[in-house]
Amino acid sequence: MALPSPSYTITLRVQVPASQRATSTVVGAVADAGAAVTGVDIAHSTPDGLVVDVTCDTVDTQHSEQVVATLEALDGVHVLKWSDSTFLLHLGGKIEIALKAPIKTRRDLSRAYTPGVARVCTAIADNPDDARRLTIKRNTVAVVTDGTAVLGLGDIGPAAALPVMEGKAALFKQFADVDAWPVCLDTTDTEEIIAVVKAIAPVYGGVNLEDISAPRCFEIEARLRDELDIPVFHDDQHGTAIVVLAALVNALKVVGKELSQVRIVVSGVGAAGNAIIRLLKAQGAEHIVAFGRGGALGPDTLDGDPHRNWISANTNAARFTGTLREGLDGADVFIGVSAGNILTGADIATMNDDAIVFALANPAPEVDPLAAAETAAVVATGRSDHPNQINNVLAFPGLFRGLLDVGATQITTELMRVAALAIADVVADDELNSAFVIPGVFDHRVAEAVAEAVRAVQAD
Repeated sequence: MALPSPSYTITLRVQVPASQRATSTVVGAVADAGAAVTGVDIAHSTPDGLVVDVTCDTVDTQHSEQVVATLEALDGVHVLKWSDSTFLLHLGGKIEIALKAPIKTRRDLSRAYTPGVARVCTAIADNPDDARRLTIKRNTVAVVTDGTAVLGLGDIGPAAALPVMEGKAALFKQFADVDAWPVCLDTTDTEEIIAVVKAIAPVYGGVNLEDISAPRCFEIEARLRDELDIPVFHDDQHGTAIVVLAALVNALKVVGKELSQVRIVVSGVGAAGNAIIRLLKAQGAEHIVAFGRGGALGPDTLDGDPHRNWISANTNAARFTGTLREGLDGADVFIGVSAGNILTGADIATMNDDAIVFALANPAPEVDPLAAAETAAVVATGRSDHPNQINNVLAFPGLFRGLLDVGATQITTELMRVAALAIADVVADDELNSAFVIPGVFDHRVAEAVAEAVRAVQAD
């Protein structure tokens, strides 16, 4: 059953009679309706009544409306208005531009703008590499999307994708002091996207591709990596892969198994699944079977898709055929980046002893985490309301912090592998347990460790 969440926090302004019990009656009714009350404040008082602000977490929008209806049904109680805290947070956007140096006098103006700025322009024209030193390029990332694969919402377009890209930019700043900016493109044409990103690249020290549907995302990333002199990173692919590898390294320590020996089942062969498999193999995984909608991929399932063909050619050497449920029988590790509620606890029970389950579909995981935990030793999800959250924010801020610091031009598989190990190492051996195989998203050590690992790789 879904639980109340901060994603659905509401504040209700409620008019109640002036009595000792009025406020407690309202709070009790909200709690009885299944919401979690987090705050009660008196906004206004008269001899005849009170205006009370009640803040609570609900399950979803429909539940919020049910809470309002519950209060309206009480005698003498009237809901004057109610607001959704998530929408309030987004009013006017979540990011802004701030000045690093004040412009208060004519002397300041003459240096920041004309005539002094012309000297800096000339210096960059004479030596283009100075752009990294003398402009925002040294600390700026473009967060680029076409809005075709946003969260679990699908193709919702560039304008509707903007709140996610703003959020991404906010996380860059919060966790690694990287200035990122959303670039939402009103085109889904591969060539146009590549051309636009190349055209704006002089401003940025890196490009973070986000929420672009497969298979176009593969070509866009590959072409931009080849044609630009700044690092290009598709977070839906490689950010997920980095954090999955980090969590798996630690989970295997918990259960006492070796990556090269375990049998791994991957559900989902899109952008994230492809990147996860490649990075796991780079770390030494040898026994992987990947499943798409049509069943197991392998040497006998080659088709016209080069990305699926790579998986087919590089996994499932035993040529297993069958369904995902059948493939779980005797597996050590399940990694899901596909769809919610496709497995049951009984399916997980067919896996080997001390099984590891990463059910990462959002908002509904591939299998209920509590049901999986009845037999699996380690369970991780993409959700914040369960232990072991696999969250890309553990990877991309520190990764770009390190890349920008050294003026990197490329992102390699080795760099991503090392970044994953840096995340894993933040959790000390004496901290490891089945409910803690990955650091928390607010652990400041993570971005620092990833950035340092990236800088070290680039220095070699």
